[in-house]
Amino acid sequence: MKNILLPTDFSENAWNAARYAIELFKNENCTFYALNTYTPHIAHSRFMATNVGNGTEEDAAKTVSEKGLTALISRMNTEFNNPKHKFIAISSFSMLVDEIKEAVDDYKIDLVITGTKGSSGVDEVFMGSNTVRIIKTVKRCPVLAVPQNFKFKTPDEIAFATDFNRFYTQSELQPLLDMASTFNAVIRIVHVQHKITALTELQKFNLSMLRKYLKTAEHYVHTVSELNSISKTLEVFSEELDIHLLAMLHYQHSYLESITRESVVKRIAFHTQIPLLVIPELGMSGSAKSKKEQSVYVSE
Repeated sequence: MKNILLPTDFSENAWNAARYAIELFKNENCTFYALNTYTPHIAHSRFMATNVGNGTEEDAAKTVSEKGLTALISRMNTEFNNPKHKFIAISSFSMLVDEIKEAVDDYKIDLVITGTKGSSGVDEVFMGSNTVRIIKTVKRCPVLAVPQNFKFKTPDEIAFATDFNRFYTQSELQPLLDMASTFNAVIRIVHVQHKITALTELQKFNLSMLRKYLKTAEHYVHTVSELNSISKTLEVFSEELDIHLLAMLHYQHSYLESITRESVVKRIAFHTQIPLLVIPELGMSGSAKSKKEQSVYVSE
């Protein structure tokens, strides 16, 4: 049984991510936790309910949140009607990222799936401020970011972008192996070279260990020259090989960190054209439980 967390603000962008999640795991027994947070006294974000009605502002926000979750789960049950899937709503008076971190621990979440939507702000061109915060903060399980207009495609071609500079562990690579096993997918290990140089002894060793860990999956190694930026290179690579899912490890000096630090001009084209699976570095601790109001219920 997989436990999947779906943060939602009831937008079409969030619905697209939920729909992708349900399609992705249509053949597996899953519990989907639909999460909406509300903080009426704090400037709203796209994941927070802000409408007000009769009663206190907090009560009104809570009502909007719970009604929205009930409607969302009803829609998922109606459109997909999958007996393998169970839906649980979490309405919480909390900040989004804080609540996601706690939910990952409390409900033993295997994967967080969120929609991406870049804002007009310069710093959020990459894929949206909330998505970036989630990826940077959630350290206990992978995060799958789904582009706002991406239509589901079975991920039978998965790109794993890495530079071989870091030692890999079996546990860190397990989410990638699970995806490959579930969809009988080919893993395309892609190494972006800034300039043509031979691999160092360390890189050779890490590559050999990586291939050892991936021995149960069909995989190939691709070394490509950088085109203007890492993000542009990965975009072109994904298009040419019809990649349906891009995976990266998230650690200091990783490709993902490099992309988030690229100039806006360089990374604007890499607007997460395909779903991005971000696998966190192991050994990071979760957050302590905070006191807040939370409503968790099953909606039939």
